[in-house]
Amino acid sequence: MENIEKQVREQAKKLLADGTVDIVVGYEKGTLPFQTIPCFITNPDDAERLVWNRFCSVNLAKYVHDIIFAHKASQVRTKPEERTKKTVGIVARGCTTRSLVIHLQEKQYDRDQVVIIGVPCTGYIANKKLSMAVNGAEITTCTVAGDALSVETKGGKRDITVNEVLADSCLTCRFNNPVISDVMIGDAAPPMPDGEKEYNAVDAFEELPIDERWAYFTKEMAKCIRCYACRNTCPSCYCKVCFVEQSQPRWVGAGIDESDTQVFQFMRMFHMVGRCVDCGSCVEVCPMGVDLRKFLKKLDKDDLQLFNHRAGESLESAPSLSVHRENDKEEFIFEP
Repeated sequence: MENIEKQVREQAKKLLADGTVDIVVGYEKGTLPFQTIPCFITNPDDAERLVWNRFCSVNLAKYVHDIIFAHKASQVRTKPEERTKKTVGIVARGCTTRSLVIHLQEKQYDRDQVVIIGVPCTGYIANKKLSMAVNGAEITTCTVAGDALSVETKGGKRDITVNEVLADSCLTCRFNNPVISDVMIGDAAPPMPDGEKEYNAVDAFEELPIDERWAYFTKEMAKCIRCYACRNTCPSCYCKVCFVEQSQPRWVGAGIDESDTQVFQFMRMFHMVGRCVDCGSCVEVCPMGVDLRKFLKKLDKDDLQLFNHRAGESLESAPSLSVHRENDKEEFIFEP
């Protein structure tokens, strides 16, 4: 990890110094001992702020899109011949690069506007799991050495294995190495041990009677306070005006009616068909612990089984909803 972190800093400094990029998006230490926050660097001397460790959780692809579009918006009144492009460097693990592939496939920006510093990933620590492991006690220090995690709270010290607190999306990840990069740091990470169990939870859920599945959905959505943190952190949610904020027509009410919350969630989920990379960011930022991943993984499984497609797997793999095949099964048209 330390060697990768050093190389990331060196590459970021070089890219900024020679003008290859205008800004580098990465991670830096947060204010808490077990968290990192997004970091935006424009000065080569600030590259030392960059870190790479088990606490780097948020999918940074969201910021690439926002930075480029903010730059475009700032040039609306600039003469066409004087307009410039913003080039963004990004520290990207496997799931982050898959989100970048989706952006490129959906023509959100050009390939030459993003420089990808690829890093191997062995999973990030989920804050909620870590908190549960120490029974909600306030963590004062937290250090990682290999696969061991040493946590100190006011109640004492505890040693935890990293696997106990890894994000669920990391435990079954099949793309923990970048699928696309301009600069690759370090050696490829080994496959995650539970990759073959990727859809086990979905398989079990599918076996339940439909009324039990609906009951689980309503129970989980009842937790949702519609803070929109899941939408705001998702790299695939980039509409200028989200459907929940439209007034003509109005899709979702502004009140606290449970049906409005359910409509928001399942419409957002269906917007993720063939576009969710299972980075786990929505689950990580949800303050209420809503089980969003189970439903998104169901759509992911259907996408793979019905269309042999995985979101962001490669630039050459066209999104399933943009492709028509003559032999597509279309029974759903007549038997919905």
